[in-house]
Amino acid sequence: MRGPAQDAPPVQPPFGEAARFWLKLGFISFGGPAGQIAIMHEELVERRRWVDDARFQHALNFCVLLPGPEAQQLATYLGWLFHGWRGGVLAGTLFFLPAAVLLWLLSWLYVTHGQIAWVAAVFYGLKPAVVALVATAMLRLGKKSLNTPLRWAIAAAALALVALAKAPFPLVVFGAGLTGWLATKFSPATPPSPAFIALTACSIPLLTPVSRLLSPLLLTPLLWLAIWWVPLLALGTVLGWDHAVSREGLFFSQASMVTFGGAYAVLPYVQAQAVGHFDWLTSAQFLDGLALGETTPGPLVIVLQWVGFLGGWHQPGRLSPLTAATLGAAATTWATFAPSFLWIFTGAPLIERLRHRSNLTAMLGAVTAAVVGVITTLAVQLALHVARPEGTGLDWFACLLTVTAFLALTRTKLRPIPAILLCGVVGAGWQLFVVG
Repeated sequence: MRGPAQDAPPVQPPFGEAARFWLKLGFISFGGPAGQIAIMHEELVERRRWVDDARFQHALNFCVLLPGPEAQQLATYLGWLFHGWRGGVLAGTLFFLPAAVLLWLLSWLYVTHGQIAWVAAVFYGLKPAVVALVATAMLRLGKKSLNTPLRWAIAAAALALVALAKAPFPLVVFGAGLTGWLATKFSPATPPSPAFIALTACSIPLLTPVSRLLSPLLLTPLLWLAIWWVPLLALGTVLGWDHAVSREGLFFSQASMVTFGGAYAVLPYVQAQAVGHFDWLTSAQFLDGLALGETTPGPLVIVLQWVGFLGGWHQPGRLSPLTAATLGAAATTWATFAPSFLWIFTGAPLIERLRHRSNLTAMLGAVTAAVVGVITTLAVQLALHVARPEGTGLDWFACLLTVTAFLALTRTKLRPIPAILLCGVVGAGWQLFVVG
C-alpha cells in the first residue's frame, strides 16, 4: 500500500533548499554512478518528493544514452527541471566540485609525501560499502524497471553480452532501445514514433535552417560549445600546443565524446594513451588514482583529473610542477564535465516535450532494463575485487563487511551515507589496529 506522502504530487523546492541539497550531495555521493543514482532516487523521489518516479526514470533513461558521467548529467537534468538553467548549472557543478578539490589535495599529498597509511586503511573499509551500494541500487532499479518479461530478457541479455561476450556498452544500449521500440510495433494501440528521436535529440538543433540561427534551439548549443572550448583554446594559445596541459585539454575533450557507458568504458583507452603514448604517468600511478576515484565522492570519471595532475607535474615545461599540475587537473576536469551541460541543456527540453510518447517511453524503459544487467555485472566484478584483492587469497573480513553493509541497507532503515562512514571507520580500525 502506498502512503499519503507517496501519493502526494511532487513539491517544487525553493532554490536555496535545492542548493543546499546539491552541495550536500557533492560531498556524500559515494558508490559510483549506481550508488549516486540510488542516493538521488532515495532523497528526491522517496524522501523529499521533489520529483515523481516516472519523471526520474525518464530523465535517467535519457542520460544513460549520452556520453559522459550519467549521474552528474542526471543531477544537471533534475536541477534544470527544478529551477531552469541556473539550477542545472548549480546541480551539475556541485556534483563534481567537492570531489575535484579533494582529489587535487590527495594528488598533491601523493606526489609530495607518497602513499599515506591511514588513507589506504579508510579506503579498505569504503570498498565493501561501495559494493553494497551498487548491489542495493541494482535491486531497487530492477524492482522498478523489470516489470515485463521482455525487460527481464533484455536485462539478462545485457548481463551476458557485457560479462561473457565483452560487448561494448554503447552497442548494448542501442540494441536494448531498438528492441523496446520494435516491441511497440506489435501493439495496435501504440501510435508510431521516430525510433531515433532520443538518440538524435542533441543533434536536432544542428539541422535547423540557417534562417533560424538566432533561435534558442541553436543558441543553446552554440553558447555551451563556446563555454567548453574558449578556456581550452586560451590555454593552448598562452602555453603553446605542445605543452602537456594544452594536450590534455584536447585529449580529454576528445575522450568526453566517446565515454558511453561511464568511466569504466573509457578508462582502458585513457590508460593506454596516457601511459603508453603521452608518458604522463606510470601504470602503477594510474591504478593508485583509480583507487582514489572509486572511493571519493563524485563521479568515478573524476579519476581523469588525477591523470591531468600527474601529467602536468611530470611535464611542467617552463611552469613550476605544482602550477602545471593544477592547470592540468583543471583543464582535464573542465574538458570532462563541460560537455555534459551541452548535452543536457540542448536535449532535455526536447526530451521533456516527448516524454508522453509511448514509443519513446518503451525505448527508454528497455534501456533501463539493460542498465540493470550492466550494473549486475559491475556489482559482481567489484565484489570479486573486494573478496580477492589483486588476486590474493580470500579476504574474509572484507566479505563480512560487504554482506553486513548490504543487509543493513536492504533490511534496516540505515541510509547510504551512515553506512559508508561506518564501513570506513570499521575498515580503517581493522587495518590500523588489527592487521597493523
